[in-house]
Amino acid sequence: MSSFLEHVPVLLDEILINLKKFKITNGVIIDATFGLGGYSNAILENTNCDVYGFDRDPEVLKYAHKLKEKYKKRFKFFQKKFSEIDDLLSNYNFSKKKIKGMIFDLGVSNLQLTKKNRGFSFKLDGPLDMRMSKEGIKAFDVINNYSAEKLSNIFYKFGDEFFSRRIARDIVKFREISPITSTTELADIIRKAIPGKKKKIDKATKSFQAIRMFINDEISELNKGLITSEKFLTYGGILCVVSFHSNEDRIVKNFLNVCQGKPKLFISKFLPLRENLKESFEIITKKPIIPTTDEIKINYKARSAKLRIAKRTKVSPLFNGEVAA
Repeated sequence: MSSFLEHVPVLLDEILINLKKFKITNGVIIDATFGLGGYSNAILENTNCDVYGFDRDPEVLKYAHKLKEKYKKRFKFFQKKFSEIDDLLSNYNFSKKKIKGMIFDLGVSNLQLTKKNRGFSFKLDGPLDMRMSKEGIKAFDVINNYSAEKLSNIFYKFGDEFFSRRIARDIVKFREISPITSTTELADIIRKAIPGKKKKIDKATKSFQAIRMFINDEISELNKGLITSEKFLTYGGILCVVSFHSNEDRIVKNFLNVCQGKPKLFISKFLPLRENLKESFEIITKKPIIPTTDEIKINYKARSAKLRIAKRTKVSPLFNGEVAA
């Protein structure tokens, strides 16, 4: 890993091992969550593939420029979110190069977590923002304007927060006195709302995660990213998805199960139930790959990561809509 990149991504070795195992040595690999460029740089160093990096965050551009300077024509970057990849790939001139891999790392970038002005971390005192693209509604707007019922639904749906109603009620009570403006202020309200002693994982974790996922429409974006992978991956190409949240992992698992011909596990309104679905993906990881103890010691963020890998078959795409959670 080159020293100018400040971050080693989660489960990188396992992804590189599988690229080698399935002989992904040329063509194009899509790094759908470019971040600080860790996956892209490693792929460019260890294969002859070209890499197309995607990320909605404008702050990653300086890292993309560094890779562009180093690898010239082998690397391209697009400031796009998952839902925009389809249109771009449909209109882009690939010069006969096939897409051999797509990688999604669904975690928050260190670039976002370590800058207090981005408002992603409850450990740093910053404004309530949390927008990955720096556009659209802010966390401040949600926290200070949404009803208790809406807030509770967000905390429960996106964060699996058992005390969602209590947290939402306390937020509404506090903001009646004055607006809640900072990450540390919100985190303190959440911690006090949850009964019991201090836990190993900070009590504010799930709620902050939920707000972030809601603001950035992350579940819908994931749906569209998975559908795009099925549409554009060439025969023998592989899909790698690293998730950090049970809802995200469930969506990936259900998507791959249906693509391997298991329609009874769930049904999407966009994909009519059929008894004999053909397999558009072959699941490589029957159970998700998880980080080793050594990796978790080096990078505590990796503790909840799960990697699922699947290989594209010759079957035409099955999906034309959303994947059910």
